[in-house]
Amino acid sequence: MTALITGASKGIGKEFVIEFAKNKIDVIMVARSQKLLHEHAQFVEKKYKTKVHVISLDLSVQNAAEEVYQAVNKKGLVVNYLVNNAGFGDYGEFANSDLKKQSDMINLNILTLTKLTHLFVQDMKKHKQGKILNLASIAAFQPGPMMSVYFAAKHFVLGFSEAIHEELKPYNIQVTALCPGPTESEFGQVAEFQMLKNPKPNRFPTAKDVAQFGFKKMMKGEAVAIHGFVNTMLSTLVRLIPRSIVRKIVRYRIK
Repeated sequence: MTALITGASKGIGKEFVIEFAKNKIDVIMVARSQKLLHEHAQFVEKKYKTKVHVISLDLSVQNAAEEVYQAVNKKGLVVNYLVNNAGFGDYGEFANSDLKKQSDMINLNILTLTKLTHLFVQDMKKHKQGKILNLASIAAFQPGPMMSVYFAAKHFVLGFSEAIHEELKPYNIQVTALCPGPTESEFGQVAEFQMLKNPKPNRFPTAKDVAQFGFKKMMKGEAVAIHGFVNTMLSTLVRLIPRSIVRKIVRYRIK
């Protein structure tokens, strides 16, 4: 059995590698940093005695998904578990943002995720089994002033995942949308997200916490997995509050 994990060199993706390896499932790690990938691959192989393959690639560029799929086929591997974890955010007013960065975010968080799912689900259908986890967020349940494109992308990931969860049931393929809240990882530094730049110790869950939770929910085949009691309550509450108020609350919270 083999799992393909994107964004596997850091944060939640890196911890997902360990979760699969602990359960004696071989791993294909995909990310940009070849050095970090190989370092983590060597550590995991030595500690957990599982096979780890490395694909170094920038998934935000056009046709990256096709390159990953071709690389996997060249290795003669079959992907039983697909974890679309790679993604990044950006903080600031949309009108003043770097359009290239916003475009790259859409390519990575939406387009590459969609393409990888489409490519690998064909093989899963042939084998009549498979599991897919797409990393959404509690951002998926609300608009996100100051992080507009990121929140909108997570709306897509959640809606897309729930829809194909139903479509793929007859083929014994399960799809899970993992929705964590703010997490202690490199995400805050990349996004320049003030809340996560210098978090207080133990204020937010760790990447390990989220990966362990996500792995369990993926294995159970749950459609939507919201990490944490507070996040679960908030995701329900925002559906009951007028949207005009929700927008103001979110803008205040992510300063």
